Amino acid sequence: MTRSGPIVHDLRDRFILAVDRWFMGRRFPRPGRVADDPPAGGSGGRTAASAPAYPAEGIEPGPPDPRAGRLSARLMRVNHAGEVAAQALYLGQSMLARDPGVRRALDAAAAEERAHLDWCRRRLSELGARPSRLDPLWWAGSFAIGAAAGAAGDASSLGFVAETERQVVDHLARHLRRLPRDDYRSRAICHRMMDDERRHGTRAVQAGGRRLPTPVRFMMRAAAGVMTATAYRI
Repeated sequence: MTRSGPIVHDLRDRFILAVDRWFMGRRFPRPGRVADDPPAGGSGGRTAASAPAYPAEGIEPGPPDPRAGRLSARLMRVNHAGEVAAQALYLGQSMLARDPGVRRALDAAAAEERAHLDWCRRRLSELGARPSRLDPLWWAGSFAIGAAAGAAGDASSLGFVAETERQVVDHLARHLRRLPRDDYRSRAICHRMMDDERRHGTRAVQAGGRRLPTPVRFMMRAAAGVMTATAYRI
């Protein structure tokens, strides 16, 4: 990696976070930061969220294998791109949410997704790999999609969350089948992300998410496929 590589990646991440803050202030805090909004049913005071532990912490890497390492890097780059997109999706949906409770739920899920973003970026660094060069494109397109889902109403927006998370769980399951068996660190991250995504989807349904029409679900899967195939290489 060239000397300028990490600088470019850091600037890109700073840009994404700056846009979040410009639109939403401190509503999407990083784990470990203090949130402005109280949790649903809370007392109204400011609360601090504890930072989720890095799932690969303390797990020994498998034996060095350049070919396996390249495969792991490509798969984790796809996962990182997906987490960039998730930040934008939740931001677009939260901006247009009607019900404050729905907005808080979206914000809470986004904070967990930001932890996923950090984990994927850290794992890419460990593998000596870079994020997708098209991360700003994934962010912009996902923000537009999230805003459209939010404009459709809270029930449809929550249904969009549920369907997105269902597809993400399927995607991570496929990655677990493809990841090298000895890449214990990447596998631990994917397993933890799967658990979180499944919980987000369940909560969205319980909050009143409406099942999306089949054509919409098909288009979502097709769009995700384009991003996955492209981020794998670029």
